[in-house]
Amino acid sequence: MDKKFSGSFDNGRIKEAVCIDTNRVYDSCADKDCLSDLRLMFTDKAQCIIDKASSVRCRGAEVINACVTVDSVPFNRGCYSVDITYYFKVLIDVYSAPCSAPETVCGLTTFTKKCILYGSEGNVKVFTSDRHNECDKIPHYSSTAPRAKVQVVDPICLDLRLCSPKDCFDCMPEKGIPHSIEALFDGQFMPCSDEKAVKVTLGVFTIVQLERDVQMLIPAYDFCVPTKECCVDTMDPCDTFKKIHFPVDEFFPPNCKNECSK
Repeated sequence: MDKKFSGSFDNGRIKEAVCIDTNRVYDSCADKDCLSDLRLMFTDKAQCIIDKASSVRCRGAEVINACVTVDSVPFNRGCYSVDITYYFKVLIDVYSAPCSAPETVCGLTTFTKKCILYGSEGNVKVFTSDRHNECDKIPHYSSTAPRAKVQVVDPICLDLRLCSPKDCFDCMPEKGIPHSIEALFDGQFMPCSDEKAVKVTLGVFTIVQLERDVQMLIPAYDFCVPTKECCVDTMDPCDTFKKIHFPVDEFFPPNCKNECSK
């Protein structure tokens, strides 16, 4: 049952037009941000190691959370401001002396970005039966305000260096660090140290979308009946292993000289 939608309607295959409730992207944007000289925050245990450091090296970075809020833009109907606060966890190798074995610590930094997108208008309240609405309780409903969706890959660590605290911005967010974020680190975050600080530069790729729940009329070809049988692999492990292709690229890495020179 290989029925693929090719982009043109074949009236002989369409059975009916059906109405579905789905998410429609009204507006979106893609950004490539270079976040320069972000000061890292450390727990009390990690800061003791940083204060003795002679050099540092970035091992990697990841996005551990993103807080997203959507607010309407005054005097510009249908447009919304999307405010995103990223929380980055940066893994650092700390060297206390040349040629010594490094100690690994984790630092935290944040960055807030804003973008304005079109999300159309709507002022209805949506009540559904799966919210267990009862007339003698506070009603539960959702509005049709647009919903922001943020897609972000783990950042690229472009630069990491020791610096004097007076040369770095204050690192503690105004609203403090959420407990869920602080629980991911060993120790407690303290006010910024007066001895040594670390600043990092990160490269981040982001896609931001504004979505709404809408009803759309689409052509229906048939029900999606699975054609593949569910199976439990009870074969001999060695027989299964024999079916795996030999990993040639692992032993002989491909030559990407031509690709890299483009």
